[in-house]
Amino acid sequence: MKGQNYQVARGGFTPAKHKHSKSTSLIGPKNQPGFTLIELLVVIAIIGILAAILFPVFAQAKVAAYKAVAMSNLHQLGLAWMMYTNDEPGNAMVPWETWDSADGGYRYWWGLVVGNRVDESKGPLYPYTHGKGIQADPNFPNRLRTRIGITGYGYNYVYLGAGGVSDTAVNNPADKVAFATSARINNWQYPRPTLEANPLLDPPSNNYPGFQARDNGVGVILWADGHTAVRTPTYRTGNFGYGFHSSDFVANHLGDIDQDGNFATDELFQLN
Repeated sequence: MKGQNYQVARGGFTPAKHKHSKSTSLIGPKNQPGFTLIELLVVIAIIGILAAILFPVFAQAKVAAYKAVAMSNLHQLGLAWMMYTNDEPGNAMVPWETWDSADGGYRYWWGLVVGNRVDESKGPLYPYTHGKGIQADPNFPNRLRTRIGITGYGYNYVYLGAGGVSDTAVNNPADKVAFATSARINNWQYPRPTLEANPLLDPPSNNYPGFQARDNGVGVILWADGHTAVRTPTYRTGNFGYGFHSSDFVANHLGDIDQDGNFATDELFQLN
């Protein structure tokens, strides 16, 4: 034991290491080489591939979520529309337009419009919704045609909103359109047609497609019996209507809600 240094250890004595002996670091040896350029490029390439795969998936998930909100909004809108009908004499459905002499403006299904101002709280359905949020589609930019207020859905105004139309007049309401995701093409906008909000949904015979498939190629429809469903629009080809070009409508996912392939008939809109 002479000439050696000792330290206490569990179970006895062990020789202490010399203070100049080489020690092992917990963080590894110094001067460890890092990533090579090839390894770094491989990592960047993998991240890029993952991003290219995942970003479209995230985008589709976002649109799917918007579609679910649109279906929920239309369902709530349908409940308000039905409650309004039940409270009206003769079960008359909400008209798309009436003149309000007291307020000096037109009362539409979505609100009171006086000049260029809209007041959603004075709309006929507002007492049943207690808010204007359900009239807005989260997947539609409401900066378009803001003078009509926050919208995104169109009403079957020609047949159901003509004024004084009773719900009992609707034959087979499960196959009759009440509201749907909508927009319109402003063909009078210079220098080229522009997309705008449209709270009035035209039937096929009006030659003005307004059913918009903005949710992964499909639009959402509220049928007159209160159920909602998604549907692919029927798109037109060539020229039609008042000098319209089908390419302007198709580019904006605007088509008709049609069943028999004949745009002169309104089998999914008309009462009978």
